[in-house]
Amino acid sequence: MKLDQKEVNFIIEEVLKKLTDTKVVSSGSKQTGTGIYDNMDNAIDAAYNAQKELVKLGMMKRKEIIEQIRRVMRTHVRLLSEAAVAETGMGRVDHKINKNLLAIDKTPGVEDLSSTAYTGDRGLALVEMAPYGLIGSITPSTNSSETIINNSISMISAGNSVVFGPHPAAKGVSQKTVELLNGAIQSAGGPVDLVTTVSDPSIEASQTLMKHQKVRLLVVTGGPGVVELAMKSGKKVIAAGPGNPPVVVDETADIPGAARDIVLGAGLDNNIVCIAEKEIFALKKIADHLKSELCRHGACELSSRDLDKLMEHIMTGKDSHGHGVANRNLVGRNASVIASIIGLRVPEETKILIAEVPPSHPLVMMEQLMPVIPFSRFDSFDDAIAWSLRAEHGFYHTSSIHSKNVENLSIMASVVNTTIFVKNAPTYAGIGMGGEGHTTFTIASPTGEGLTSARTFTRQRRCTLVDYFRII
Repeated sequence: MKLDQKEVNFIIEEVLKKLTDTKVVSSGSKQTGTGIYDNMDNAIDAAYNAQKELVKLGMMKRKEIIEQIRRVMRTHVRLLSEAAVAETGMGRVDHKINKNLLAIDKTPGVEDLSSTAYTGDRGLALVEMAPYGLIGSITPSTNSSETIINNSISMISAGNSVVFGPHPAAKGVSQKTVELLNGAIQSAGGPVDLVTTVSDPSIEASQTLMKHQKVRLLVVTGGPGVVELAMKSGKKVIAAGPGNPPVVVDETADIPGAARDIVLGAGLDNNIVCIAEKEIFALKKIADHLKSELCRHGACELSSRDLDKLMEHIMTGKDSHGHGVANRNLVGRNASVIASIIGLRVPEETKILIAEVPPSHPLVMMEQLMPVIPFSRFDSFDDAIAWSLRAEHGFYHTSSIHSKNVENLSIMASVVNTTIFVKNAPTYAGIGMGGEGHTTFTIASPTGEGLTSARTFTRQRRCTLVDYFRII
């Protein structure tokens, strides 16, 4: 069943009503207890004061707060997921539910912090992980509630408070997430306004956040523009930038398994996740077999003529590096919706569209954030690796390979040198979804911290006592 625009608008309005239907008491500049302020200065002041209260409560109370956040947020994942799709038009509700649960359940808490002691002839030195204080966090529209939940758990576990500057396109779901977090924190006996944001997010509000003297650390999850802006702030920045993950499939791979995993990974939330496979590089010997298996697992192949037509809609220009810029109106849309733009009808259940192109094609080189995946074939593994390096652009973000050849696995890991490298699985295994290890939605490849967690948002403090507390 296809809805017309009037019906779509009605659904969006109904979901957004749920977001704002909260019983709060108006208090002039804010809604009491929600953490939502009318201006950034007030949001910063409130969170700054709340952090002072948090550190007085001790580590055990911090653990209780984090566990309560997990409990409360689990009960609202569907609401937040539906709201995100309705408000932004991007992604799939069922995938967002899984991503929100991943953030809730697999973001490390206080247990991620550890102290170190050194003893010797001259006494004792103790190294502890201390909070920065107040953190300013810029969050995207693509993974709005997930990033806010993930960062809140990590940052509060580390003893910080946080002011969020959400993308304006996701302000409703971002504000609801902040409100729910505050309710959970307060119900566990934590301070009011440990997490805050503004009622009207904007570039100006984000600039105030970046420059404010009370903000000790900036954590930015977004595109190159906002990362560059944060870098000019004069503050310490932890930045999660763009990614353009290549996936290589060689002749030794389990081809049906590789195809299944690629469709799952590239189709996750309609490819808006930065770690999702964005271009497929196959060895010529298995390329046709791989394409047929991709289609068997939910892909639909476009003809070169169809792709040419589609490129007029999905690429709106080029950036300063000469790479394609994706049409924001198509980012995160269903494959069937994107295909319909050129009058092409594909099954609604289609996960991704694939199109065979030369590796120099603009679609290979752009972070498209939509389920239109270029497919290139190569005569040699060395050529596939060389083009993987070019397509990844030195972002050091994510790459993957499907192979049973240990030497090939090692070569790609070394040459492409990404923060996340996944072997024989969907790339989302690299953030703990179906793979080992913790999760994060702030993958700090530009600034080198990698997969962030509570310890990332701490600073080391050393306390030294000379000639005492040495036991032997």
